[in-house]
This record gives sequence, C-alpha cells and structure tokens, in this order.
Amino acid sequence: MTIREASARWQGTLKQGSGRLRLGSGVFEGAYSFPSRFENGPGTNPEELIAAAHAGCFSMALTAILGGEGHTAENIHTIAKVHLGATTAGPTITRIELETDADVAGISTEDFERLAQKAKAACLVSRALAGVATITLKASLAAQ
Repeated sequence: MTIREASARWQGTLKQGSGRLRLGSGVFEGAYSFPSRFENGPGTNPEELIAAAHAGCFSMALTAILGGEGHTAENIHTIAKVHLGATTAGPTITRIELETDADVAGISTEDFERLAQKAKAACLVSRALAGVATITLKASLAAQ
C-alpha cells in the first residue's frame, strides 16, 4: 500500500517558538505556532490539517459510494470542524463535525443521507479517528 509523509520543524520554546509544516508532495508548506494552534494567530496547525484531510477523504468516499449506487454527484462540498477540548490528558481532539452539501440528481433525501452515513463509516480518516473523537455528520442535498 501507499505511504504518505509530511514533516515538521520547530524552533524555540513552546509559546514563543514557531515551526513549519511541509507535505511530502511539496504542494503545501506553512507556518505554525502556539498562537496559530491554541489561539487565533496567523498560520496553520495540525488540527486544521486533520480537518482538511477528513473533508477530502469523506468527499471522495461519498463520491465512490454514490457511484456504486449509480449516482454521480455534480458537486460535493464538505466542511470538517475539529474541536479541541481540555481533558485530564491535556488538550485533545474531542469532536469532529462533518457538514456536506452535494448536488446529486435523481436521489431522494433519505437515500442520500443513508449513503452519506455509509461514507462517514467507510472514510479512512473517519476510521482512523473513530476511537479518538466523536464524529458527527450533517448531510444535505443542494436544492434541485
């Protein structure tokens, strides 16, 4: 199977230091810091990258599951919201909210919601995070 990699470099103390995250493919490199992770400072953070990975994975899983049922989505837009919470272990990803909106002709709302839930269960990122965080899904069809 495929192996993917990314790297991080950090310099300085936790609160005053900073770092850079880089995807192995080279298509993204960005700054991160304590303020970008735990406050509202500029830059990215690991949780934002997890959210991007989850949104992308879910959208592809939904595309595959819809296709397996004979449906082709014109457009799928997914937002993943990763929530950090305080636990006895320290800051923890406690919840991930997936919100997806798709334009799929010829499918009922009930069937779409059923297939979206199936995609949530099938998504590799959902499966990797299932024991770590509560994952919820709000799925809706674009107005037709």
